[in-house]
Amino acid sequence: MKINYIKTHQKGFTLIELLVSVAIIALLSSLVMAALNQARKGARDSQRISSLRELQTGLEFYYDKHSQYPDGDGAGAGGWDTPGDGTFLTALVNEDFMQNHVHDPLADDDTGNLRYHRYAAGDFGCAVERGAFYVMGVADMERSSGAHENSLGWSCPERDWQDEMEFVVGKFEN
Repeated sequence: MKINYIKTHQKGFTLIELLVSVAIIALLSSLVMAALNQARKGARDSQRISSLRELQTGLEFYYDKHSQYPDGDGAGAGGWDTPGDGTFLTALVNEDFMQNHVHDPLADDDTGNLRYHRYAAGDFGCAVERGAFYVMGVADMERSSGAHENSLGWSCPERDWQDEMEFVVGKFEN
C-alpha cells in the first residue's frame, strides 16, 4: 500500500513578513507625523503674522483718533509690552479697535514671543522730525531661523530690530 503525503500550506504570514510590514508602517507613520508637525508649525507662524496684522490695523485706528500710537506697559522682558502679562495693547481693546487680546499659540509669558514698544522721537538715532515710532514683532517663528522671509524689518541708525526678532514691523508717527 502506498501512502501519499500531501504537503499542506497553512495560510498566513511568516514572522519575517509581519516584522517587515510593521517596519514599513512605522516608517510611513513617522514621515506623516513629521509632515504634520511641520504643517502645525507653519499654521502657528501664520497665526502670529495674522495677529500682528490685526494689531497694525488697531494701531492705525488708535493713531487716527489720538494722533499717536499707544504706549506699552513695559512690563514684559526688556521693557516690551507682551501678551503674557495680560495687558498687551489694552488700549486697542478698551477702545474697541480690536475685539480681543491676541496671544501667541505657544509662548505666552512675560518674556513674550509677540512684542510691542513705542519709542520717543530720535531714539536710537532715528530722525527726530519723523516723530515717535513703534516697533512690533515676533521674537521666534517656528519655521524660520533668522529673519522670516515676509518680515518687513525695522531699523534705526543705532539699532536693527530684525537682529532681535524674526518678524518685525514698525512705523513712524510723522
